[in-house]
Amino acid sequence: MKPADISALQRLSDTLDILRRQCPWDRVQTMESLRYLTIEETYELSEAILKLAAPPDGTTSEARNTELKKELGDLFMHLLFYAKIAEEEGRFAPADIFNAITDKLVSRHPFIFHPDQYHGESWEQLKMHEGRKTVLDGVPDSLPPLVKAVRLQEKAAGVGVEPTLPAEVTEALAPCGGGQPTEESVGTLLFNLVHWAHDHGINADTALARANQRFQDKVRASEKQ
Repeated sequence: MKPADISALQRLSDTLDILRRQCPWDRVQTMESLRYLTIEETYELSEAILKLAAPPDGTTSEARNTELKKELGDLFMHLLFYAKIAEEEGRFAPADIFNAITDKLVSRHPFIFHPDQYHGESWEQLKMHEGRKTVLDGVPDSLPPLVKAVRLQEKAAGVGVEPTLPAEVTEALAPCGGGQPTEESVGTLLFNLVHWAHDHGINADTALARANQRFQDKVRASEKQ
């Protein structure tokens, strides 16, 4: 980090310390009280990122960058706030957080930091060295079903397990994108699938959540074998 970056970070930290002592709202916050607010901030950052590529409202590049900077700042402030609360409660110091994530990055990239100890393991295999019992560890149960489906399939692919697409589904999907699907064609297809499910009395969100659970069971069974 440049000196200006370190100075700005110190300014934010000092400002939070002042607010923690003097602001009635900040003084009473806990990790639990901040949790749902952090979820909201995460979704706001997600929206700002999506607007960078395809702004729906015709905003300028400068305006989109300003919005991204604002949302990054909001989320960064939350993370620093959690670190300060953890230190107040005697759990650990902010430096422990930074060192822990740095150690993890080094451990997961032996081909860069310790090439003599690297034996060709995949990304998911390297994470299993950390004591995980399944490749699916780390995918929160509370993720929205569609996000969870993406993450489950990414992780399972790392150990060679993929969903089995029935032939009739493959045939039905073939004409949808005129060959190679695009983000737009896939988005339209998903949107229409939700509508089709609704017309047949099926909640698509619930259906996908249950499909995720079946796939998790399949992956875990494969890992046991």
